[in-house]
Amino acid sequence: MKMIYTLFLFALLSSACCHAFVNDFCVANLKGPDGPSGYECKPPNTVTVDDFVFSGFVAGNTSGIFNAAVTPAFVTELPGVNGLGLSAARLDIAKGGFVPVHSHAASSEILIMVKGEITAGFITPSAAYQKTLKPGDVMVFPQGLLHFQVNSGKGKATAFLAFSNPSPGAQLLDLLLFGNNLPSELISQTTLLDYAQVKKLKARFGGRG
Repeated sequence: MKMIYTLFLFALLSSACCHAFVNDFCVANLKGPDGPSGYECKPPNTVTVDDFVFSGFVAGNTSGIFNAAVTPAFVTELPGVNGLGLSAARLDIAKGGFVPVHSHAASSEILIMVKGEITAGFITPSAAYQKTLKPGDVMVFPQGLLHFQVNSGKGKATAFLAFSNPSPGAQLLDLLLFGNNLPSELISQTTLLDYAQVKKLKARFGGRG
């Protein structure tokens, strides 16, 4: 019986593993659906070296609402990371810009400072952690926790990001709260924000109601 249980557990774990653990790699077939375990593998005879290379890691447009830009190298840009449990991105923040409070439900994040100065932090139910980062500093943001990055320097700031998921996703608190069609009265009541301020933020983030 013990041997049967061991074999069952091994089979269960084997079936739960990603494709990359079974094969040398599993380049994403982006024409197919993206499921909980990632994309299906491209046929090996269609894989090329370009599936493992991303050449667009350049500064993004920081003229948006947050004066920040994230240039992703996720599975949709770099199909070779499919099934490997990792991805990357470049973060550029203009002077005075910021990445608002957000989370990655399925990924931890590492920030590697390259240029300028960024004050970053994350929040837990019992404490808040923040640090002003300069080139050469590295900070980790645990999976699922709310975190932020603010350019606290005198010029542009640049950092590289690494994620523990090929498709880390992001939930930005500002967009979730004020980019929806819930009644402004309800949001005001549940956030303790002034009704007029809620209406102003909804107008800024494209919300209705």
